Amino acid sequence: MHKTYPNIRSNTNFKPHKDWLQIKTIDMHTGGEPLRVIVDGFPELKGDSVLDYRRYCKENFDHLRTALMFEPRGHADMYGCILLPPNDANADFGIIFLHNEGYSTMCGHAIIAISTLAIEMHWVDVKEGDNIIKIDAPCGRITSFANVKNGTVTGVRFHCVPSFVVGLDKTVEVDGLGKITYDLAYGGAFYAYVDMAKNNFDFDLSVASYRTLITKGMDIKHAVMQADKKIKHPFEADLSFLYGTIFIDNNKQPSGIDSRNVCIFAEGEVDRCPTGSGVSGRMAIHKARKEIDYGETMTIESITDSVFKGSIISEEDYGTFQAVIPQVEGMAYITGIQTFLIDPNDPMKDGFILR
Repeated sequence: MHKTYPNIRSNTNFKPHKDWLQIKTIDMHTGGEPLRVIVDGFPELKGDSVLDYRRYCKENFDHLRTALMFEPRGHADMYGCILLPPNDANADFGIIFLHNEGYSTMCGHAIIAISTLAIEMHWVDVKEGDNIIKIDAPCGRITSFANVKNGTVTGVRFHCVPSFVVGLDKTVEVDGLGKITYDLAYGGAFYAYVDMAKNNFDFDLSVASYRTLITKGMDIKHAVMQADKKIKHPFEADLSFLYGTIFIDNNKQPSGIDSRNVCIFAEGEVDRCPTGSGVSGRMAIHKARKEIDYGETMTIESITDSVFKGSIISEEDYGTFQAVIPQVEGMAYITGIQTFLIDPNDPMKDGFILR
């Protein structure tokens, strides 16, 4: 009898060579948007705050970001995070976010996912009902509420950092599109919000327009970056950059959803979920336009039809801005457990992207 197949069945544990780096992750998704949670094997990051850790990672281990986010281990739209000590004892842990361009300041889908994982892994003391988790992100402290029923997470909502409008109905000239009207707002990251109804586009926010949305979204992002000098965070220079373009359709959707948006961020990534930081910025915009008030909820769907709920908790002065504290709610799911191997002799060990 041929013995190869029985050997395969009896020997499924691969032992990596001693000089190979092993990085363990738990993979998740929130509304279809991936999150690769790095839980072991990443080199120690040095610093006294989340922003320090982010700078240290960028300066010393950026090749590991690309190894885990890029092909062949990831893809052009991959997203990840590293868990770290909090800025002080009043929070549970810190977090930095990774993607195809670098390191973002805030990520709502990651907050929803990591809060879910914290419950599933019992990293925090778990009880029935709301479990409060305090997370230090690069943009500031985020408070999340993971609701547990019969030991299972039934939903996560979070209160974002102060979110504010920089300008409404601003305009910019974009090659191939002409004059574009947009709102500039911050919800943990800066976005140019482009209302489909105010601009004469020949595309929509469906999957069929996927590649067009990437191209046009990046064209608008680059044009706004060059033309708009008001992309400045009131307190942190590291947060003062435009993260992406969010296309908005405020018409009530056939499913009864209030609105639809598609976010093009980083280096042409398309958010599969409604974008938690983007929804936070939208809450500031809608409050400024008197389109939402306390006690009201807006349901916003993404290009995959996944839904977040957005609302307003409070208002406060934030530097020179009148800001809101938004609440965003969604669900996340675990998709896999990985041990990634990095062979120092592999010429593609640091990853690559074709798109």
